[in-house]
Amino acid sequence: MELIFAASACDPESQIICTPDSVNELFELPFVYGINRTMILNIVAALVVVWFFWAAFRKRSLIPGKFQTLAESVLGFVRDEIAIGIIGPKHGLTYFPYLASIFFFLLVGNMMEVFPLTLFPITSRIGLPIALALFTWFLFIFAGVRAQGFVGYFGHLVWPPTVPTALKPLVGLIELVSVILVRPFSLAVRLFANLAAGHVMLALMLLSSWVFLSSLPTGNIAGLWGFLWAGLGLFIFVFEILVATLQAYIFTLLSAVYIQTSVEVEAH
Repeated sequence: MELIFAASACDPESQIICTPDSVNELFELPFVYGINRTMILNIVAALVVVWFFWAAFRKRSLIPGKFQTLAESVLGFVRDEIAIGIIGPKHGLTYFPYLASIFFFLLVGNMMEVFPLTLFPITSRIGLPIALALFTWFLFIFAGVRAQGFVGYFGHLVWPPTVPTALKPLVGLIELVSVILVRPFSLAVRLFANLAAGHVMLALMLLSSWVFLSSLPTGNIAGLWGFLWAGLGLFIFVFEILVATLQAYIFTLLSAVYIQTSVEVEAH
């Protein structure tokens, strides 16, 4: 079989697939200290979102063009179905800018997995999902304190009014741990795990197909397996477009749900 060179040095006698000594070599930029490819792609994703809305709305018209129509449609969906639909008309518009920003940023960042020039979703490294989950965590805590007051918000958590008195201590403890620890952790891990798993599967399928197909010129009949792996890789490629969109939507939806449970006393 041909060799796959992912490192500067390789021992062809013992390695079929050559890998770098450290995985960081795949992300670090030469001659740029402290900045790696993931950081650059984060900035690119943010700039793409800014450019998209600038291009869509810089010349607004009563009869919108295709670009403006697309932007207004997606914004309208986030506003009506997520912000107002989940949080409610009273508070939904207040938090709509954050929800729209997080949705579009995640959508672009996730789609980088299938974009030919990147082929790497920025959310497949745990740092970004943790940061975004902490933003949401801080926002729904702030929203709860703002709407109910510090004592009112945390009082409803540790002493739920709708729960029988005998169960209040246990339920209150569970609710407090859920809000403070479980929610940000689950938000981050759900996003990271789905994008990382899909990225690894896609890489394995395409890499396997290349390895097998490259052996066909040598007369190795086993190389025909490469067509199967290529087909599976193409299927996962298309499937990951759906996953990327769905995970951006789920993260935004859960952010809205958490904000809603913070601003509405009855939710506890």
